[in-house]
Amino acid sequence: MEPSASQVPGAPSTTADPGPASPAGGHEAPRTHTSPAAPALPTAEAWDSGGQGTSSTSETSLYQVLLGARQLLQPGPHAIYTRVKRVESNPLYQGMASSADVALVELEAPVIFSNYILPVCMPDPSVTFETDMNCWVTGWGSPSEQDRLPNPRILQKLAVPIIDTPKCNLLYSTDTESGFQPKAIKDDMLCAGFAEGKKDACKGDSGGPLVCLVNQAWVQAGVISWGEGCARRNRPGVYIRVTSHYNWIHRIIPDLRFQSGRAGGH
Repeated sequence: MEPSASQVPGAPSTTADPGPASPAGGHEAPRTHTSPAAPALPTAEAWDSGGQGTSSTSETSLYQVLLGARQLLQPGPHAIYTRVKRVESNPLYQGMASSADVALVELEAPVIFSNYILPVCMPDPSVTFETDMNCWVTGWGSPSEQDRLPNPRILQKLAVPIIDTPKCNLLYSTDTESGFQPKAIKDDMLCAGFAEGKKDACKGDSGGPLVCLVNQAWVQAGVISWGEGCARRNRPGVYIRVTSHYNWIHRIIPDLRFQSGRAGGH
């Protein structure tokens, strides 16, 4: 991650060890914990949301999810590992930079929340994420295209503003190599970052969350999906828009309560 000037209140870990794609130039997440970190754990009924990297094999026994860790080398006394029971891939996913780059992971046992393991709210379609709204991305990925996050691999955080889809499409059509079709931002995608580059998610962050504060609740706006390099000019980060997959999530987890965009609503 590239450095951020502002401060997120906190970032507990509720994620599996991220696979391929940190925010480039980010700050370390603080030790106090009042906001969720990547990927999110929507309910105590042991479901986790993330990118398709979590479902590269049907052998779920090969996976564990690490919860409550701030650093990966020595997760610490508040961290726990839990096994995966089931992975639900989105049937519309078709590969790199495709729509529906999101999966759901069911854990073997419910998770007990603490000051270090907290849930994030899932938004219903009434929640909107306005242009220039400041949101937060977290992860243990690379600090740049050339570097790996050094040990002890402390969780990174970065504030990024929402970019509207027309502007994001315009940015991705700028400076395109001759003969190459610009990548299109699909309806279920959300852009966040900076036109000038320098700050972005990067390798090792894919599947992590983009969270925004809505009505005093942390809501997962997106799932880190793809980008062109890391923190490049005119190439902001692209996320899967969680509200676009409301029906699919609700069908798999019918008892899940979603956060409403209306004041005070759930």
